Amino acid sequence: MTSYLLRRLPSLAVVLAVSSVLVFGLLRLVPGDPATTLAGSDATPDTIAAIRHQLGLDQPVLSQYAHWLTGLVTFDLGRSYIIGGGIGPLIGGALGNTLLLTASALLLAVLTALVLGPLWASARRPWLDHLLTGVNTLAIAVPTFVLGVALALLFGVVVPVLPAGGVPRGGLLADPGITAQYLLMPAVCLGLPVGAVLTRYLAESLRSELAQPYVVTALAAGVPRRRVLLRHALRNVLPTSLTVLGLQTGALLGGAVLVEFTFSWPGLGMLIERAITGRDYPVVQVLLMLSVTVFVVLQLLTDAAHALLDPRIRLGGAR
Repeated sequence: MTSYLLRRLPSLAVVLAVSSVLVFGLLRLVPGDPATTLAGSDATPDTIAAIRHQLGLDQPVLSQYAHWLTGLVTFDLGRSYIIGGGIGPLIGGALGNTLLLTASALLLAVLTALVLGPLWASARRPWLDHLLTGVNTLAIAVPTFVLGVALALLFGVVVPVLPAGGVPRGGLLADPGITAQYLLMPAVCLGLPVGAVLTRYLAESLRSELAQPYVVTALAAGVPRRRVLLRHALRNVLPTSLTVLGLQTGALLGGAVLVEFTFSWPGLGMLIERAITGRDYPVVQVLLMLSVTVFVVLQLLTDAAHALLDPRIRLGGAR
């Protein structure tokens, strides 16, 4: 397993290196000047030039890139131009909220798939199959922001049983019961589409697995269908399902931007929205690289779990 993972590291390092160049270069092509934004519309050219010098924006692009990359490697993330303060504390304060939201959404998605996937795959009544198909298609098709607004209006305004947005006044750790009320709607909004995708993939994989000869033989021998489904078929489709889960976890992080904005959840999504609006390049750069790094790490962990469950992968890679 160790040798298999070590062979994956060079390609992951290349992905991170190329991503850093693209992130740094593309942001320099965006119209607008942080120095002009920071100085104000009435600032003189001398004032703008002084701010550019103070921020290091008058240096050659390669020098700026080298300085930024060195800061990333040494965890010296620099300071925000517009929002203010160190980028590390800004991200640290928002990261915990985003992790809590995405972990809750992922838990709901996985539980939904594990319950409804086998149920859908083994459904013998047409009405149940049609019902699950319709609900699943609707959950995938409805945009996240539409679902978020609908949930906030329904359960926060029309039937006010849950907070429509924000976080508890005393903080997320003050009262877990209150925190769960604030967290429920954003987590459902974020996790429902992912749970629908996982459910459909798991159901289709189980249907294919149930058609395999060993399943037909086991059923003919009198083994209960539920036992075959849960103990054998489900175990065999888990490796490929983990790959889909890893990809969908990345989608959760992307969808968190809209969900946090909809429910005023103070996470990384809200932070990157503020940074993009204010053309705060240092914050945007670090957040984009953080997103790429998270995707890469998730892919590595997914491949490791896949190889752990399916020895053919790690043994094949050891040749």
